[in-house]
Amino acid sequence: MTGPSPSLGGSRILLRKLREIMEAGADAQQRLDRLVVMIAATMVADVCSIYLKRGRVYELFATEGLKADAVHRTKLKEGEGLVGLVAETARPLNIADAPRHERFSYRPETGEDPYQSFLGVPIVRSERAFGVLVVQNKVARTYGEDEVEALQTIAMVLAEMVASGAYGDVAALGEIDARPMKPERLAGRAFSDGLAIGVAVLHEPHAPLGRIVADDPAGEEARLRQALERIRSDIAELVNGDPAAISGVSREVLETFLMLASDASWENRIVSGVRAGLSADAAVERIRAEHRAKAAATRDPHMRARFHDLEDLDNRLLRALAGGEHSGRQAIAGDAILIAREIGPAELFDYGARQLRGVALEEGAPTAHAAIVARALGIAMVGRLPNLTSRVEAGDAVILDGESGEVRLRPESDVVKAYEQRQALRSERAAEFRRLRDQPAITKDGARVTLLLNAGLALDAVHLEEAGAEGIGLFRTEFQFMVSETLPKLEAQTELYRNVLQAAGDKPVTFRTLDLGGDKVLPYMASEREDNPALGWRAIRIGLDRPALLRYQLRALVEAAEGRLLRVMFPLVTTAPEFDAAKALVLREVEWAKKRGAQGPANLEVGAMIEAPALAFAIDALKGKANFLSIGTNDLMQYFFAADRGNPKVADRYDILSPPALRLLKRIREDARAADLPVSICGEAAGRPLEAIAFVALGYERLSMPASGVGPVKRMLASLDRRLAEEAVMSMLDSARASVRGEILAFAQRSGVSL
Repeated sequence: MTGPSPSLGGSRILLRKLREIMEAGADAQQRLDRLVVMIAATMVADVCSIYLKRGRVYELFATEGLKADAVHRTKLKEGEGLVGLVAETARPLNIADAPRHERFSYRPETGEDPYQSFLGVPIVRSERAFGVLVVQNKVARTYGEDEVEALQTIAMVLAEMVASGAYGDVAALGEIDARPMKPERLAGRAFSDGLAIGVAVLHEPHAPLGRIVADDPAGEEARLRQALERIRSDIAELVNGDPAAISGVSREVLETFLMLASDASWENRIVSGVRAGLSADAAVERIRAEHRAKAAATRDPHMRARFHDLEDLDNRLLRALAGGEHSGRQAIAGDAILIAREIGPAELFDYGARQLRGVALEEGAPTAHAAIVARALGIAMVGRLPNLTSRVEAGDAVILDGESGEVRLRPESDVVKAYEQRQALRSERAAEFRRLRDQPAITKDGARVTLLLNAGLALDAVHLEEAGAEGIGLFRTEFQFMVSETLPKLEAQTELYRNVLQAAGDKPVTFRTLDLGGDKVLPYMASEREDNPALGWRAIRIGLDRPALLRYQLRALVEAAEGRLLRVMFPLVTTAPEFDAAKALVLREVEWAKKRGAQGPANLEVGAMIEAPALAFAIDALKGKANFLSIGTNDLMQYFFAADRGNPKVADRYDILSPPALRLLKRIREDARAADLPVSICGEAAGRPLEAIAFVALGYERLSMPASGVGPVKRMLASLDRRLAEEAVMSMLDSARASVRGEILAFAQRSGVSL
């Protein structure tokens, strides 16, 4: 047996009644009491109950049908009963015979003995369930899809109204966990150095409260369809754009995305919400929450990718509804700390350095392009913050610590004062580093060390002078490709490389060719699913298999470096023949330029990155062929320890300051010296003073690092006796410890080294 389902018109009436009740002149408890009566009558239910979270229990706050004296007496622990199950899973529970369910928890004070059927939906905001809305009937039956959807819609509106306090302070009933209010400290991982105190701005904000319930469903539907047409037009324009920019599988991917945007079932689900009485924004936001939940629940990578694509479409549609441009970014204040689950480099550029004090991410990786862009822009960034997006609201005070990898939400005043003092100290340190800017990096016993900059943006060249670096040891050329919707044209690539060389002046710049694949996928380039992408088709392997792409880039580099030194470095070279093939392409482009009457580079130096352990044991094969080598510490350690650097469960499990890793670096240095090949260490580790002590002790004289590391490392070197460091570190190489970080720190402290 089934009861009558609310029609679309009935749903609109129900939502309007809901708003009328919440706006009525009554206290919070009276509003909730009227609300359950109205829902029960509209849905023809014998019982309607609202449970809200107070502390660690879900408390019965209002009911129609159960015993009145059970209100505020019946309390279920987290995970207890059917209510606990709904809150735990954040998904509806629809069962015909509730008492027989294994999670059923009988509470005699409620008088619920006669009721068999049960429909519970979570009251959720920011993916955080702070309550459960329940209807029950005496007759055993399964509720229809329309009824489930109607109750979910009510729960969504109720969540926004309760959490916002716009319709009366329902939370005044007693510390309801409707929205985070207490100070919290989240431990994550530092992606970009800095200390920021500001206000939370959500990367994916909620639909405005005033726009949740629509007074004009027909008008809202028209607005929705206009926004749908706009995003479809944008995607179609990309698909039908420059044929040289996209082709083959990449075109198929974009066409598939356009098909998703034209999917009738996706559109109908949103339209259904609008016709039920929601605003277009609220209807899309509700569908987005469903896609997120399904993506989190599925283990199938293809299905997860599809749900992520749908979520991307949801976000595009929300931005279109907001009336923004393609990026859809709102104007933000200068003290903004951006809160996001994840963010791409192009999206970060949309906000800009001046508007952001910091970025806090629930996911992310320190080696991701967004993190590298943040470092280039001087924006503090912390990632891998558990449940961040469900623990912060727009406008919350936030402290972001890019040194320790912590974020403090809604901090107490004394904590704010302590961090303000730390900011003052950082300013003093920055002034000290500026005084060292024009001084060479020389150890206390006279050893000269060349400090270089890692870069990826034209504006990074500005940091050469600011940081006091002697050149760019690594320019990541793939950034220009990652932030573009189409393959950058030859002219655009040439202009970028020429600008970087001009900004660097007489200081050398080492350009690394495209390091794509793995976690770096271009939207306009064909890609295939790989079980182990870090070990798959990436970097120089792509360049050699698609020589036209690599030659296109090399041609731009040769043209940009006319009359100057051109240093080109290939990523993830594994064998000497790979290097030979890549170098031949460079020489071919130089010859091609000269045949066309161009001067070509005044000097050409070609090198390889040692990231694969195989090349680390084949350095002698590059003697007389390569001009220089550079150790990419991130990838080399990833492959050395068999630990995915993008996986938070293992990325920090192993230490580069372990005896085996240091022995490997020692061997590379010795083999490079024997082959008469200059070798540098490149990566985040080179910019950390403690690691730099070990590298210098092993004989490395060239370190390439982020701009923020140059000052601290230069200051450390001025206080370091290299010979004493060599003796200390060499004595640690045979240690059985997993790491000698503590021993190196103890040496530095005994020797008065500035860290």
